[in-house]
This record gives sequence, structure tokens and C-alpha cells, in this order.
Amino acid sequence: MADKYLTHSSEPSERELKSLINDVLDWQYTHASLLKVPPDTGAVLARPIAVTSFPSPFPKTLFEQANCLQRLYNKLYIAITRDELWLSSLPSMAFFRSDYMMHITPGPDGQSLPPQLKQVEFNTFSLAGGVHSAKVSQMHGYHEAHRPSFSHKIFPPTLTPSSIVHALQTAHAGYSTSKCSQTQPTAIIMLVQPNNVNICDERPIEEMLWDTDVPTFRIEFGQPVLDTTSLSPSGELLFHHPRNGQIFEISVVYYRAGYDSDEYSPAGIAARLHLEKSKAIKCPSILTQIAGSKKVQQELAMPEVLERFLPPEEVTRIRETFMPMYPLDGSESGARGRELALDPATAQGYVLKPSLEGGGHNVHGSAIPDYLQSLPQASWPNYILMQRIEPPPDIHNSLISFRGLQSGPIVSELGVFGMCIWEEDPMEGPKVKHMEHGCFSFKSKARGVDEMSVVKGYGHFDSPWLV
Repeated sequence: MADKYLTHSSEPSERELKSLINDVLDWQYTHASLLKVPPDTGAVLARPIAVTSFPSPFPKTLFEQANCLQRLYNKLYIAITRDELWLSSLPSMAFFRSDYMMHITPGPDGQSLPPQLKQVEFNTFSLAGGVHSAKVSQMHGYHEAHRPSFSHKIFPPTLTPSSIVHALQTAHAGYSTSKCSQTQPTAIIMLVQPNNVNICDERPIEEMLWDTDVPTFRIEFGQPVLDTTSLSPSGELLFHHPRNGQIFEISVVYYRAGYDSDEYSPAGIAARLHLEKSKAIKCPSILTQIAGSKKVQQELAMPEVLERFLPPEEVTRIRETFMPMYPLDGSESGARGRELALDPATAQGYVLKPSLEGGGHNVHGSAIPDYLQSLPQASWPNYILMQRIEPPPDIHNSLISFRGLQSGPIVSELGVFGMCIWEEDPMEGPKVKHMEHGCFSFKSKARGVDEMSVVKGYGHFDSPWLV
């Protein structure tokens, strides 16, 4: 489907590429497309976030398929998180993101069949990268328009930051109208990690909310939550401003922290329980977070599970995006999963995934058997085994990061967002108050690199050139 440097009319010269890299870095510094570097001294340091030099090709049909599917995935996970027999949850707000790659399989004549859309994972928590993706899309658009040697490719803009803000505004307004005690001004709190390097993906959301007269306060997850908030006798979450003592009733708790197991110290556990007990809208609730685990993803791929939540025609469309997955428990399917994982010959075609977030936790291919054997068998059910997605081998780009320039074959990942707010009706089930989809992030990595996290140094933000 692609030739070398499909992202450019011809392979760029060394001089042209050097000029482009300088322009890219200048654009990033002047538009805060940056990662903060934890300082060793009192200085505040930052470096440009990793990006691609050009937009990378992605089939238009698969892009449109992914966007259409997001409505069904939103519907599915809303149903999962309110099914009392399955997860026992009544959440009311979530930001979802379904991540996909292209997958190719050989045809009967040995030639590859057209690529298919296959899901990498489904995310229900934090969803970093929305602001970075929008900025990189703007950057690629600027260079496409202003460099005469570029063959002007059409790629869609992403409005993810404004969609996130709109959903938070909507939830805030709904709470303030119907649930607020009316005794205090209302506000949103954004929970963040200490020593945060990803401020350029978070601060713009906070500032956009302030610009629309929605007070928004950043609080570090853990002990600072307990120090600055309290619960009223009737369950309202109250924020006590540490500088002036003003009290705000919290409408929405927006989690950008709390996804890493290391964050759950005794103070982290107490803070999460404290927040979950409140009347504030949680984005997401703890059960919505659990719904995004790899174990739930694997269970949904089992026979007759999707049918619990969706009608047959929608089940078919969702199931087409699944790769084969296995548990590693004592079930019949689990026995097959263990057999595949422990055999070096078959393990090569699989990825071992724990139910952890943040990137960098998976075990790939030939490393799986020895890794599993190093663990107590009692812990094996905490993992799932997923068949590797095989992306097309013939897409190239130039990747720019703090490590320098790397040109060659790449693998891309499309993430489609869904912003959802719903209320539970005891008789009729969930009533969706707000659903927005079609926003996306796009990332690429060098072929042969297993992980995709940009913040952890594996991937690069990109834009999809639809072909």
C-alpha cells in the first residue's frame, strides 16, 4: 500500500531534511510542544516532544471505520460500567480512547491482503496526548502549507483539546444546575502527578476552562487531596483553597493521575476512597477505570460476552477489530494461553500484557517464556496473552526526538476519543446526556520498537495522511 517516503513527494535531500528539522524544533519551542525535564538545579528545563517530520500514510477507509466504531465502543463501555452483575458500577462521566493499528495477513497467493483495523487496547483513564496531538497536527499543516517542495497532503485536524474542555464544561454545568448545594461556588479539580513532565498536555485544558469561567484547580494525587478537600455531611466534595481559604464545591474530579500502582500508597488509597465517596462527578470512577483493564478487553473477546451488551449487528462490527486473546488462568482457554506463552516457537507471535497503565509494562515475543517462568504461577492470571498485530512493513518516515534523527520504516497507531456523560435511570438504564467522538491522536514509532508511549521515549506524535 505504500512506497518509501510516501509522506513526501520524493525522498528529501539531507539539506532539505536538516532545514525542516530546524523549522520543526523552532515551531515546537514557540508553541509549547514540549516535555518538562525534571531539574537537577533550580532551573526549569524542557525539550521538544518527539514527533515525525511528515504526516504518515493511513488508509482513509480504516480511519473512517475507527471513527464510526467509537460510538459503538462508547455504548459498549457505558453498558459494561453500569452492569451490576458484571462490574457493579454507576459512573456518570468518562473519556474513552480506542487505539488501533493496521494489520496485514498473507493471501492465498502469498501477497498481503488489504490492511485491517485491529484494536491494540481500550483506555478509560487519563488519556494523555490530546493537546500534543492537536499541536503536532497544526505543525504539520503549517509546514505543508509553507514549504514549496512539499506535496500538499490532506490530513484531518484534531479538535481533541476543545472536545475535552467542552465535555468538562457540560458536566460542570449539569452538576451546578441539579446537584449543587448552592451554598458555595463550584469548581473542577484536576488531579496530577508530582514532578509532572507533561504539563504542556495538561495546562492548556486548565487554562481553557478558566477562560470560560470554570474555576479549575490542580491538586497532586495522594496526601494533598486529603489536605485540601473535605466532605460535607451530605457528601459534597469541598475544596479549601490553600492560599486564601475560599471554599469551592467540586463538580468534577478529572483524573490525570492515579493510574499507576505506585501511586497507591496508604495516602493514595485514602485519597481515592475519599473522592469516590463524594457526590462529585468522577472522570472516571474507579469502576470505569477497572473496565479499561486488559482483563476486561480479553473477556470481551470470549464467545457470547459482547452479546450481553450489544445487538448482533454491532457485535459483529466490534468483534472484527479484536485480535485473538487468551487468559492465563485455570480455564480451558487459559490452558491454551499458557501453552502458547511457554513455547518459544509460538510465543514469538504474541504479547504478554498486565493490567497496568502508562506504557512500558508489556513483554514481547521470545522474552515471554522466561519472564513467565520467573513469576509464581499464582500471578499468571493477572496477565493476558494477545496475538501480535502485524503492521505493513513498507511505510517510512523521519523521526525527530531528543536522541536525534532516525529515518526508516515505522509503525503507526490511531487513537479515537469518545467523551461521554450519562445518568442512570433505574427503570430504563443509562441515559446519555453528552457523547462526542471523532477526535483522535496519532503516533508512530520505529519498526522494531515494541512500546508506543511518547512520554517514556518510545513513540512520536504524528498526523495521519489519509490515502
